[in-house]
Amino acid sequence: MKDIRIAVVVSNSPVNKISNNLNRMVKWIKSSKNQGAAMVCFPEMNISGYSNHQDINLAAEPIPGPASRYLLNLAQSEKIVILAGMAERDEKGRLFASHLVIKPDGFVGVYRKLHISPPERTVLTPGNKIPLFHAAGVNFGIQLCYDAHFPELSTRMVLKGADIIFIPHASPRGTPEEKYRSWMRHLPARAFDNSLFIIACNQTGENKKGLSFPGIAMIIGPSGEVIHKDLSGKEGLLLANLKAEDLNRVRSHRMRYFIPNRRPELYDIP
Repeated sequence: MKDIRIAVVVSNSPVNKISNNLNRMVKWIKSSKNQGAAMVCFPEMNISGYSNHQDINLAAEPIPGPASRYLLNLAQSEKIVILAGMAERDEKGRLFASHLVIKPDGFVGVYRKLHISPPERTVLTPGNKIPLFHAAGVNFGIQLCYDAHFPELSTRMVLKGADIIFIPHASPRGTPEEKYRSWMRHLPARAFDNSLFIIACNQTGENKKGLSFPGIAMIIGPSGEVIHKDLSGKEGLLLANLKAEDLNRVRSHRMRYFIPNRRPELYDIP
C-alpha cells in the first residue's frame, strides 16, 4: 500500500431525511479534503438513516440513483474518495444495507452487507459477494456492523489483498464508553490476526424512529493497537495518516505475520 491520509465521520442521520443527510455530508467531505484526506468514510446507512423496520422502504434507492449521482459529483469536484451508506433497493424490490465506494474518476462500487443480524432479517436481504476495492494507492474491504463478528470474513479479505478494512456501523444503545468496550472485544483482534488497519465509525444521536446511537470512531493499527479514537459521542471528524511502513513492519516479521502460516486444509470449514 501507499501512505494515505483518511478521514472518518461520526454523524447523525435521521431516517428518510435523504436530502438533509446528503447536504450535511458536504461539510464533512469538504473539511476532509481541506485537511488533506484522500478518502472519507461515513457510518452505515448514513444517507437513508438506519431502521430495521419496513419504513426503511421509503428511504431506499437503486444504485445508480439520485444519492449515488449526487455523491459522484461531489467526489469529482472535491477530488476525494467517498465511502457512504444507504438502503439500496434492487430491480427485484429487495432491500440491502449497502455501502458506496465513489471515486473521482467516476467509479461507483457497492458493498452489500453479508451478515444480517436477527432484528434485520424481516427487512434486509444479505449480499453474497466479498468485493475488494482499490483507491488512492490502497486495497481495502468494507464490512458493515454485524459483519465484524465473523472472523472468516476479515481473513478472506486479507487473502484477497486488503490492507485496510473499513467497518462503518449503525450500532445503537449504550454510552460511548460502553460501545468502546464492546468494540475492543473484537475489532483489535480483526486487525491483529490479519495484520491490517481497521477503521470503524458509528452513527450518533436520535434517528427519529426510536433508536439512539452513541457515536464513536476508532482507527486500529496492524498490530491491534488503537492509533486514534473519538469517544465524545458527538458528530465529528477523525483523521489519521496510515503509513505503509507500519504495515510492512508487521508483514515482514516472521512471528507477527500469521497469514502465511495458516493451514486451511486442517480447518474443514464448508
